[in-house]
Amino acid sequence: MRATFTTTVTDGGARAGRVDTPGGSFATPCFMPVGTRGAVRHLSSTDLVDLGVEVVLGNTYHLMLRPGAEVVRNLGGLGKFAGWEGVTLTDSGGYQIFSLKPKVDDSGATFRSTYDGSTHVLTPETAASVQADLGADIQMVLDVCPALPADEPVLRRAVEQTAAWAARGRR
Repeated sequence: MRATFTTTVTDGGARAGRVDTPGGSFATPCFMPVGTRGAVRHLSSTDLVDLGVEVVLGNTYHLMLRPGAEVVRNLGGLGKFAGWEGVTLTDSGGYQIFSLKPKVDDSGATFRSTYDGSTHVLTPETAASVQADLGADIQMVLDVCPALPADEPVLRRAVEQTAAWAARGRR
């Protein structure tokens, strides 16, 4: 099953809805706490449920480098790893990678780990593969995040590259 979105109410240009995923459902708009390394700091899964949280965001960059996507996969995926029974969403890692001033070309981004200085290459395909290994219910495509402010040609190129990478990452 793919994630689906159903509109439940509209008001002018605004809308509320429900997202259904293989791992569960959540209402939108919503508050989505960030569990950078899988778990939300200072709050237990019970605390999150008591607060009405239905979806938690995990950070692909941090999780792929430490403890590693394979470790998370072998432990049953991000939800089991973090002790979370709700929906999980992972970002692509792009924002963190682009803050490291990577070497970027059409194939992807080459960067150095902030943990140990090792060199890594993240392509649209590997970003999707890592997120699949993490077991995310919703995955984000690798995006180009230019430093701001930026001129229109730079922004246009970033959007075009992101669109091309999105097509590759969805295959």
